[in-house]
Amino acid sequence: MNQDTERKLQDIIYDAVLAGEIPFGNLLVRKDGEEICYLENGITRDAIFRLYSLTKPVTSAAVIKLMEQGKLLYSDEISSFLPGFIKPWALTGGKIQRIPREVTIRDLMSMTSGLVYGDFPGRAGEDARKVFNEIDKRLLTDHPLTTVEIANLFGVGVLNSAPGETWNYGTSADVLGAIVEIVSGMPFGEFLKKEFFEPLEMEDTGFYVEQKKAGRLAKSYRKTEKGFEPYHGNYLGINNAMDRKPAFESGGAGLVSTIDDYSHFAQMLLDKGVYKKRRILEEASVEFMTSPKLEPRQKENLGWGVDYPGYSYGNLMRILENPGMASVMGSRGEYGWDGWLGTYFCNCPKEHVTILFMTQRTESGWLPVVKRLKNVLYSRAYTFAQ
Repeated sequence: MNQDTERKLQDIIYDAVLAGEIPFGNLLVRKDGEEICYLENGITRDAIFRLYSLTKPVTSAAVIKLMEQGKLLYSDEISSFLPGFIKPWALTGGKIQRIPREVTIRDLMSMTSGLVYGDFPGRAGEDARKVFNEIDKRLLTDHPLTTVEIANLFGVGVLNSAPGETWNYGTSADVLGAIVEIVSGMPFGEFLKKEFFEPLEMEDTGFYVEQKKAGRLAKSYRKTEKGFEPYHGNYLGINNAMDRKPAFESGGAGLVSTIDDYSHFAQMLLDKGVYKKRRILEEASVEFMTSPKLEPRQKENLGWGVDYPGYSYGNLMRILENPGMASVMGSRGEYGWDGWLGTYFCNCPKEHVTILFMTQRTESGWLPVVKRLKNVLYSRAYTFAQ
């Protein structure tokens, strides 16, 4: 990467910290399997970050792995694994009623299951909130709720829409984590370790931080009128301290990782399932995983604000279908996601580029600083390696 581009990227990160947009941040850009840029401000490269929703693409890969092993189908009704989802209740036709169509793996992978988070308005959000309140109540006790118990509780609540009706962001990935656990016959975290973290050399990735690494766990912050203050709360059933093995291994939000560890996972996907000459996923599986899955009618609720025109969604990631409609520069086929504390991942198959950004600020998602960085990078897409 040329020095002018690198200076612009560094200035953007520096200005975002100075302006109080983020408490710190680091950026990693890789092209053709090689690092072309690493920048940091206020954080070290070996820092361990709470991924929150950047967990979701990893959960998606786990489901795809079971599919290529012949152990799961997109069409499988999840009530065959989780009895809490038998004959679900859903808000449909303006009223809450039993629905004949059950939730499938496809619905969960496309976020068209009707499951929502607890901050969602209405009865479905209220029911989800009750589950998370119970998770938090028992989180640090001797009898915390487990991954499978929590998934069944989500099934007992009301769905915000009939399965397959429309896109709604919610707890689908948490339910998928429980299904991976049931189908594989091992704890979700153990499955991820065996199939992904160990072969991908993701030594600092998991559902908690070992004591010997505790000093590397990045502090999380929330922004107030007076600036940033440390955040110690537990959110979405995740222990902010990350200091113990959780009973709830959240497929939607539970992982921690470093920017380098996550780059190994991203590179494997970009290289069509191969990492250092070792096949992790089949090439056809990666193509399936990174293809859009929403029908036009399902996109009505996709995303928030002005950031999502041009995008579709599938397998727990946004996927760019129409770059000309997007509000941030990109290319067709780009895929990735972001997290509540500001973690961000994007693979660009056309340019064979991975973009990763890490910070720890509550209620972040796809931050403006990341959009500015992405525009600078894409405006120089054909000079990445210069």
